[in-house]
Amino acid sequence: MELLKLAALDAEDLTVISAHLQDGILRAGDLTYLAAEHRFALAVRRFDWSAEPGAAPRRRLAGVHFERVLGVRTRGIAPGQEADAPLNLLAVTFDPGEPPSGTVTLVFAGGAAIRLDVECVEAALKDLGPVWEAESRPDHRPSDTAA
Repeated sequence: MELLKLAALDAEDLTVISAHLQDGILRAGDLTYLAAEHRFALAVRRFDWSAEPGAAPRRRLAGVHFERVLGVRTRGIAPGQEADAPLNLLAVTFDPGEPPSGTVTLVFAGGAAIRLDVECVEAALKDLGPVWEAESRPDHRPSDTAA
């Protein structure tokens, strides 16, 4: 299978990248803000949702970067947090501001989030090569709880 390489230049493109990053696992140490370059980058072990039906579940190492970043705010992820603390990425969203600017939000399980104030949507995702069998497939069905 070919390595995935995607670019996002608008909110619609960003939803495609978000779908491929859903259930990605990373650590606080995999995140970096390069303020002088106006870039936010991360490495993520993404779940391969495009694997052949019936194939063993697997993960791939991918790099993601956002350009034209003017500022970064976090919730539930403290500066100096243990670098190995696991984070489960649920979604990447865009809230428009004064066009074409807005806020890209990386939403994590447990209520953590990273908000990127951006001049415009400009992001890329690229598989970096390594692929391995995952322990399980993420399950998003509602749990059976008694009301």
